[in-house]
Amino acid sequence: MVKILVAVDGSAASLAAVEHTLHLSREGLPVQLVLANVQEPASLYELVVAHDATVLEEVSTAAGFHLLAPAEALVRATDVAFESVVVSGDPAHALVDLIELHACDMVVMGGRGLGSVRSALLGSVSQTVLHHTSVPVTIIRHLAVEPPEAEDTDDVEATPEAAANVS
Repeated sequence: MVKILVAVDGSAASLAAVEHTLHLSREGLPVQLVLANVQEPASLYELVVAHDATVLEEVSTAAGFHLLAPAEALVRATDVAFESVVVSGDPAHALVDLIELHACDMVVMGGRGLGSVRSALLGSVSQTVLHHTSVPVTIIRHLAVEPPEAEDTDDVEATPEAAANVS
């Protein structure tokens, strides 16, 4: 059994990562998934305004499980075993910690495909995970594909000449 951590942030790329792991299962790889969402820690402003760190933690956890729901629905439609985890912290380092904590054999995560220059300037969760874990990391690049345009005949003007050509 291969234990795979799948990072889920609610993006199309992270759902593509879930679909990739399910494809591995359909191809015969026995897998168990850890669906993981990392919430950013509360800001100083949020801590001051909320007056209750427990409330902030509850809201953050609920938001994480809300983001995990579509991924959980995909997995529930199969017979793949999984568990869901929501933690708070720096996303890259929290994922590395979860990999170790859950003794995962590999990681599958979506990549934004920002390119080398933007990625270097902005930092990248997937790059940090890749460099700080000893397990294989698969980065799924989700390419948004526009649906083919359907022929729209409603925009064609009805002219007497066009009507005359129709028998």
